[in-house]
Amino acid sequence: MAGPLPVSPLAPKAGFPDLPVIDGARFAAAEAGVRYRDRLDVMLCDLVPGTVVAGTFTRSKTRSAPVLDCQAKLGGDDGAGAAILVNSGNSNAFTGIAGVTAVEAIAGGVARALGVPAARVFTSSTGVIGEPLPHDRITSALDRLVAGLDPGGIARAARAIMTTDTFPKGSSREVRIGDRTVKIAGIAKGSGMIAPDMATMLVYVFTDAKIGFDDLQALVSRHCDATFNCITVDSDTSTSDTVLVAATQASGVDVAGNTDFDRALFEVMDDLAKQVVRDGEGATKFVTVAVSGAADSDDARKVAFAIANSPLVKTAIAGEDPNWGRVVMAVGKSGAEADRDRLSIRFGNVLVARNGQVDPSYVEAEAATHMKGDEVTIGVDLGLGQGEAMVFTCDLTDRYIAINADYRS
Repeated sequence: MAGPLPVSPLAPKAGFPDLPVIDGARFAAAEAGVRYRDRLDVMLCDLVPGTVVAGTFTRSKTRSAPVLDCQAKLGGDDGAGAAILVNSGNSNAFTGIAGVTAVEAIAGGVARALGVPAARVFTSSTGVIGEPLPHDRITSALDRLVAGLDPGGIARAARAIMTTDTFPKGSSREVRIGDRTVKIAGIAKGSGMIAPDMATMLVYVFTDAKIGFDDLQALVSRHCDATFNCITVDSDTSTSDTVLVAATQASGVDVAGNTDFDRALFEVMDDLAKQVVRDGEGATKFVTVAVSGAADSDDARKVAFAIANSPLVKTAIAGEDPNWGRVVMAVGKSGAEADRDRLSIRFGNVLVARNGQVDPSYVEAEAATHMKGDEVTIGVDLGLGQGEAMVFTCDLTDRYIAINADYRS
């Protein structure tokens, strides 16, 4: 792209957080020139023997070679060390046998450099689709990466995985269990091509907790459904989505079945998911769509995503126009059970419509005031049952078009 994008107005005001060091994990980042010069574009994480790695991935039918490779490696021997290598600038997707060859070359190079099995090297790639990955540029950077490994290097790693992101994304929690502390720290990238299953999104979470693969995988899968699979920027599902969670076991604190750890892991994943939306390409509004009263939870999700993905709804939000008719349209097209005469709509705390018609107390100026804020909430009650869902999205502006029209240049 022509140059750095201006930082999203929805970015965290305090900037990148001070993440805790996770015992058993070391990080490095380097400029490999995968696509662009003079920017960090490769990160390496070295994980101690015994580390358990769980994950979830895109269900795209055209998922990339790195995704397929990671999926095959989950649940393998955790007695050996492990590593994660991520590059930006090129997604290594839709590259045929060349994509497989690139993954094997990178995993083999990392394995030799760190003395870990290739079956324990997890790779991810993000960026342009359909161009062969110049993997030799990555393997040529391995000596520099290994030499730069640092327990405190996670912030540079977060920058190395960015593509059209305007800010690096990080989150952490610390949990007191008995007289010991368990730490969790995570980083993410994602800005466009964001939709459930999951997004052009890469997420890496690290913890020093002691937990087995089956227990960790169950947590990651459940929390992903409630976080990364509840966000959308543009309704487009990527070929490269990856969420990996690595537990180094270094604290010695067994967290299996611990509700405090469960909650803390959810909070990190939820925070990272919302940061991805806040960095949506061209976004100026963070939007919460809350649906209640649906026949069941599946119908609630259908309605929520129909609203959140509607270009007409999203452009109305960008224009700060409380056009509730577009919400009605989205409900009607969702495929969920709906009854016009039971439908209620709110913008923030402003009741717009009730029982299928405009509420007598509705004052459009009040709704317009809500739409002018950085954070907008659309509430819909279908009046049919107990089904609920909450989805997070952003507005659709001309900057989205500009960013994506210029993406490959």
